[in-house]
Amino acid sequence: MLKNIIRVAVLAAICVLLARKAGEFLVVEHLHRADVIVVLAGDGGNVRYSRSVELLRDGYGPKVLLDVSEDSSWFGYSDVDLARRLIAENLSIPREVGVCPIREDSTESETKYVAKCVGSARSVLLVTSDYHTRRAYSIFSKRLRDHAVYVAAARDPIHFGTRWWEHREWAKTTLMEWQKLLWWKVVESWR
Repeated sequence: MLKNIIRVAVLAAICVLLARKAGEFLVVEHLHRADVIVVLAGDGGNVRYSRSVELLRDGYGPKVLLDVSEDSSWFGYSDVDLARRLIAENLSIPREVGVCPIREDSTESETKYVAKCVGSARSVLLVTSDYHTRRAYSIFSKRLRDHAVYVAAARDPIHFGTRWWEHREWAKTTLMEWQKLLWWKVVESWR
């Protein structure tokens, strides 16, 4: 009986330790100079874009491509049209920033559009939300085998923190990203 209680206590302690590291595990950063910096779609704010401009200015790449959806529109203009217009008219946006039109709504489908946009570039530095870095890096590394893939984390403390248990939003983000990561590893990566 005592042995069973000890086994359960040890198992519970291991589970607690693993759960505490769940947020940290999602975050990967492989910074390296690349032929192009690609900002993955999905950021409702400017966190990913701001990180990409910082990397551009620090010399991690000569140009930035923003993944922008062609599937959605506002007042008759596609998001791609609006992004291109904003880039052309806003003097604070570096001239090395361009648009990579994408369709669909998954990181895996995004890879085929990015492959077209980067063309002959041999290396790509992905910029994405910190919690999304491990999965994005894994997907792009597998799907873009002809490219060296690196990843940079854009931190947004409103949506995620590695101490995920401290805020409800962080816990939701961590749980959702773990579900997506497991689905990628168990199902999609084998296709």
